[in-house]
Amino acid sequence: MDVRVQSEPFDFGAEAGRFAEGHHTMGAVVTFTGIVRDDDGTLDRMEIEHYPGMTERALEAHAREAQERFSLGDVLVIHRHGALRPGEMIMMVATAAPHRADAFEGAQYLMDYLKSRAPFWKKEYTADGAAWVAAKDEDEDALGRW
Repeated sequence: MDVRVQSEPFDFGAEAGRFAEGHHTMGAVVTFTGIVRDDDGTLDRMEIEHYPGMTERALEAHAREAQERFSLGDVLVIHRHGALRPGEMIMMVATAAPHRADAFEGAQYLMDYLKSRAPFWKKEYTADGAAWVAAKDEDEDALGRW
């Protein structure tokens, strides 16, 4: 298991390749990356804040839970903080499991948690000013299925 909270960009291809290597007993690897989205063309940047130490512990605990619940052989979670511009990669989840259904469900479980419960605070900056990003009902509904 590898959980990282970092300000630096990451190379998705290199991370996915490293993660997939050496998993000879795993039949499936699933990867996902989230990108900063500019819904209406006005976003200058998004700033993500977190409490160092607390955030990593929370993500690690959830990754362990996903490993047990979905029989995952390995998990990778990378989440960035700081100022990010539209189009930049904000996070990555990778799961490895003997069977694809577990790898897909484990990845989706982790992504739903990261979207709605992970201890990050996001503020969007546009030409009109800045605003904290509020939780969305659909994100809460997605988490509720687990």
